[in-house]
Amino acid sequence: MVIDGQGRGSCSGGLGLRQLLPSAVPTADGVARRWGRVVSKIERVGVVGGGAWGTAMAVAAAWAGRQVVLWAREPDVVVAINQHHENTRFLPGIALPPVVRATPDLAEAGAVDVVLLVAPAQHLRAVCRDLGPALAAGVPLVVCAKGIETGSAALMSEVVAAVLPGAPQAVLSGPTFAAEVARGLPTAVTLAAADAGLGARLVAALGSRLFRPYLSDDPVGAQIGGAVKNVLAIACGVVEGRRFGDNARAALITRGLAEMARLGGALGARAETLMGLSGLGDLTLTCTSRQSRNMSLGFALGEGRGLADILAERQSVAEGVHSAAAVVALAARWGVEMPICRAVDAILNHGAAIEETIDGLLARPFRGETARPYDTLEP
Repeated sequence: MVIDGQGRGSCSGGLGLRQLLPSAVPTADGVARRWGRVVSKIERVGVVGGGAWGTAMAVAAAWAGRQVVLWAREPDVVVAINQHHENTRFLPGIALPPVVRATPDLAEAGAVDVVLLVAPAQHLRAVCRDLGPALAAGVPLVVCAKGIETGSAALMSEVVAAVLPGAPQAVLSGPTFAAEVARGLPTAVTLAAADAGLGARLVAALGSRLFRPYLSDDPVGAQIGGAVKNVLAIACGVVEGRRFGDNARAALITRGLAEMARLGGALGARAETLMGLSGLGDLTLTCTSRQSRNMSLGFALGEGRGLADILAERQSVAEGVHSAAAVVALAARWGVEMPICRAVDAILNHGAAIEETIDGLLARPFRGETARPYDTLEP
């Protein structure tokens, strides 16, 4: 199938833990009644991944009243969280609730009622292999990693299903800077699950006044948005680094959203998912702020710095660097045209010069925006 170019075919900030647990937060039973399901309550949450986003998710679960154990690979992260209630390596300067406990033992993080998978996308397969022996049957897994696996071009849910077949799954994605979540600033996310009952349980377990999950039954759409936006954010960073102006950035976001929608449509995602928090919401956030690791990397590239030098000075992962090739490979598999993502992959992985790559995009033939896709406009 070919999809053409128009888409056819204390926490910092003074908020104490009690303030973040108001009586208005929906209970598990209340969420279950709304969605017409009987649920069992989730009390113990394991977070697999001790980076900035994993730490932020541990904080969010603590706000919701859960018992939280966070697995980190780095011994210094475990010590810092347990002794000083701070992830000094990946999320410095933000006090963590004392109920967040870290462990170097992956088996301990798996002996819970639900596991949040927050390891970097390219390491998720190995982490799931290690987690498997400790995971009890029926324990749900929530994919919080954003990316597409290099080599296989597999979505994160496909990676999990291949390694841990039969485990219940959901996807959590949306416009989230880890530091803002951990500081207690209001955040909304998509929580996508094919099983509405599981989704209701997870919303009740993780939702609070300041961390608001919106339930969806489109895990594919949620993952496509989260993965593609990282690649597009690098492109937006290049635009800003080159001082091309706000018009160019707005055009890139809009045409990038069209690429995201074409790929999502090919894989069966719904258009409204990609117009929601995990699609347009996340794309807008990460393409308009240099808090984004991907946009800031693109900005440095746009200013003329080399990729190796940029990566060498960073501790956190910019997923778009790894996902660019995987997104292009997945698009090629489905016959989807994604010129912006292909340009980013060419710059990152094939030594393409930025100026020549930009010139190539600007020299593309004029076409209709929505009607008669990719028909060249004749004078």
